[in-house]
Amino acid sequence: MKRRKFFKVGAASLIGVGITPSIAQASANPIKVLSTLSKRSKDKWFHLGKNESTKPSRLKQVTYDVAVIGGGGAGMCAAISAARNGAKVVLVQDRPVLGGNASSEIRVRLNGVNRLKNGLAERETGVIEEILLHNRFDNPQESYPVWDHILYDFVTREPNIKLMLNTFAMQAVMDGDKIKSARCWQMTTETEYIILADIFIDCSGDGLIAASAGAEYRTGREGKKEFNETYAPDEADGWQMGSSILLWAKDMGREMPYNPPSYVMKYDAKKSHPKRKVRQLEEGFWWVEIGSDDDIIADYEENSHKVKGYMHGVWDWIKNSGDFPQAKNHALEWMGSLPGRRESRRFIGDYVLSERDLTEHKHFNDAIAFGGWSLDEHNPGGIENLSEPPSYFHQHFAKVYEIPFRSLYSHNINNLLFAGRNVSQTHIALSSSRIIATCSLMGQAAGTAASLCIKKGVSPRSIAQKHVNELQELLLRDDAFIPNRPANDKLDLARKSQVIIASSTQSGEASLLNNGWSRDIDGNINHWQSKGLPADIQMEWEEPVSISQVEIKCDSNVKRNIMMRKDSRHDELYSNTVPPELMKALTIEARERGKWRTVATVANNRTRLIKLSFESVKATAIRIQLQETYGDKNAKLFELRAYA
Repeated sequence: MKRRKFFKVGAASLIGVGITPSIAQASANPIKVLSTLSKRSKDKWFHLGKNESTKPSRLKQVTYDVAVIGGGGAGMCAAISAARNGAKVVLVQDRPVLGGNASSEIRVRLNGVNRLKNGLAERETGVIEEILLHNRFDNPQESYPVWDHILYDFVTREPNIKLMLNTFAMQAVMDGDKIKSARCWQMTTETEYIILADIFIDCSGDGLIAASAGAEYRTGREGKKEFNETYAPDEADGWQMGSSILLWAKDMGREMPYNPPSYVMKYDAKKSHPKRKVRQLEEGFWWVEIGSDDDIIADYEENSHKVKGYMHGVWDWIKNSGDFPQAKNHALEWMGSLPGRRESRRFIGDYVLSERDLTEHKHFNDAIAFGGWSLDEHNPGGIENLSEPPSYFHQHFAKVYEIPFRSLYSHNINNLLFAGRNVSQTHIALSSSRIIATCSLMGQAAGTAASLCIKKGVSPRSIAQKHVNELQELLLRDDAFIPNRPANDKLDLARKSQVIIASSTQSGEASLLNNGWSRDIDGNINHWQSKGLPADIQMEWEEPVSISQVEIKCDSNVKRNIMMRKDSRHDELYSNTVPPELMKALTIEARERGKWRTVATVANNRTRLIKLSFESVKATAIRIQLQETYGDKNAKLFELRAYA
């Protein structure tokens, strides 16, 4: 097909979503300009309780520092990071649940760098790990409906976040090259919200707010020559990876008949590529998918109908063809109704991440996240292109790659960040970075950057040009990992200590706890591990220092995945429990005027990053008494920090 103009900007993109440029560019008070959805002049409501005719109030204007659009992994991590760093945040989600593709509605595993060529994981830390650990503690039954509530709890407990569910962000209202507000519709309350904010972060995947603002974007596949990509097609085209739904089956212990519904679409297994396999029945498969070579957003409902039909066609083949006698007692237990999207808009930032940046492990001075899932490009036509395999795993990685901050903000809209699959990257780069935990790392970076924008009164581009070191230090302090970038926080008093000593050592050295690295990676040891428990670790200063906060990064075994799986896999690579290596109980003591006193105690820790605040003390030493893990016989730490 002929390639369409790859940049869709300004009035053209606004008209494409039904918005006139005059409204989208309005700089007046938006609550006066935009009120069509909430006008109820014809409403004939007689309120019996008040004994009067009245009109419902369905228009509200609210103001925040940061507005995050989209409540998937990227959006949640963006909102939480911005809020924890001091910004007032609203998180707008168009579904009744959080999680996006990882929610109970779609049930994609929360994959990340699950396995490198060496066979090991290199699991993500920071906010997304906190979420996964929260689930391991409070959802040991591994229930997806409970998982939705785990996410709800995790977000709503943050005091600086206002969560708005069932709320669709429809339109950006502009003031020059800045988004002034977002016009939103909350379906459950029939209320139109005008959300004003200084910084907007579009984590919605499809990116309607960013598109309606006039942010430049592209769709489809780049040709080989544009970015010198080995795995790109020879010529650019419009194909985008498709949307999938999943089924789960259950062995009922007796023969279970199956009759397909009226909308079934026949699956021709004889014409299908041999890699389109049914490896097991109960956990389903992701290759029932439909892509698009044109407007994948406009095609969504039509493709949703078809992909459901194809799923029933595949199940009809499994149940009734005779090829799967083992399926005789199986019945459908759950089947998705909301197809999970892999690709649509990719917005243009100051840098476009491409294939060779990943495969050649390019180092970026503004690196803020990492990835390592294989280049996993799904068949362009999905199940309607049976002759090709479901996915091309073009290349696996021997080590993680870097993602630059310049790919997380718009190059033409001044106050717009984005995180997730819609960031500034090529189609081939997306085939790896679209994985949910990787998107979540981008979200944490975007949210942290947004908080810096608020504090300094600057744009995201200014953060990239003048304050990227501060952004990286904040991320590292909050337990993100950035390849090739050790921490060097000048405010960290631990770096000024004269010595760190330990009561016992099984492996590593106590001095490694302030070397700037928070995990063992690339064959290098960056930890201290005790020989048995209890044990203690002690920092000494020649002169007294004022300390009111101690931060500890303990072990959660990032070489082992902890996301939820239906098969509840538990082996060397996956765990279905709280990591036994995680510290459970510890006490912090300060030596003040030659005497030790307890300043903080933790009885049931639930995170890798332990932050403890206490009344300021003038101490010559801090001693951490490590008492108990969740099962491991030794304690392992990766970092100690102390702050005034």
